[in-house]
Amino acid sequence: MTEAAAVCPEGRISPQDLGIWKDEHIAMLKTINEFIHSHDNVKTGIQIAHAGRKASAYRPWEHKYRYAVPNSEGGWEVVGPSAVAYDDKLKVPHELSVQEIHTLVDQFVDSAQRAVKAGFDLVEIHGAHGYLIHNFYSLKSNKRTDEYGGSFENRTRFLMEIATRVRAAIPDQMPLFVRLSSTDFVDDADGWKIEDTVKLSKMLKDVGVDVIDCSAGGNCAHQHIDVKPGYQVPYAERVKKDVNIPSIAVGLITEPHQANEIIEQGKADFVMLARAFLRDPYWTHTAARALGHKGIYVPSQYLRGITDLS
Repeated sequence: MTEAAAVCPEGRISPQDLGIWKDEHIAMLKTINEFIHSHDNVKTGIQIAHAGRKASAYRPWEHKYRYAVPNSEGGWEVVGPSAVAYDDKLKVPHELSVQEIHTLVDQFVDSAQRAVKAGFDLVEIHGAHGYLIHNFYSLKSNKRTDEYGGSFENRTRFLMEIATRVRAAIPDQMPLFVRLSSTDFVDDADGWKIEDTVKLSKMLKDVGVDVIDCSAGGNCAHQHIDVKPGYQVPYAERVKKDVNIPSIAVGLITEPHQANEIIEQGKADFVMLARAFLRDPYWTHTAARALGHKGIYVPSQYLRGITDLS
């Protein structure tokens, strides 16, 4: 699964981010997918995203990380449902007009169709981590009074329009995932909560979303997170049970037995890892060995080093 691939240039988190906002992006992404697919029919997915008010930021390993990139250095003006900045290090967003919102919905749909042409096996709409879709459904960042603000139905309208139209634009058999921030991690009355996520997930299921990817946080600079192994798993369990939809557990899932138990105990249907793979690109082989599995696919060049899995 790629991480956030921008649906328009202004939707990038940083100037160097992956994008799928124009047809010229299709050919290289297709080449990558064909290579991956050649290895034991591995499946690929893409997150289509817009960073919203957290766009135009420096990359994580740069010394100005979490600060806005000025326009003079390749940055750009950012957008959001309201002119409310994430913090004093990032830019104040331009408040989107209704017509601009409609254009953004079109861009999500166009990007999903490009993903199909590029050979991805699934599409995930990234609606978490304080990016644009999350900006809309959380009262912490959405102060609008029109049809895209105020009530729960209005604040979730942007995502529901995207999900409904993307579902219709991609093949019926192609899985459609949606990543949500299950909570804002704030005690404020207007902070997004797991109960809101359950309600929204039911609506998404009704329009044909297949899987809810249950992440959390990222929209409030004053969030408080009790970070520990598996700290977000309860959100996936709650959505799975209350909505009766497949869910994904994420967040400090690092050990093979830990990941396996989440599935065995029915807390989620899928487990996603990211940083664990940065530390160990062969985590799946490590997990297979730890869990006693044989017959795992290994590229021919690696057989001599991993013969117990072949």
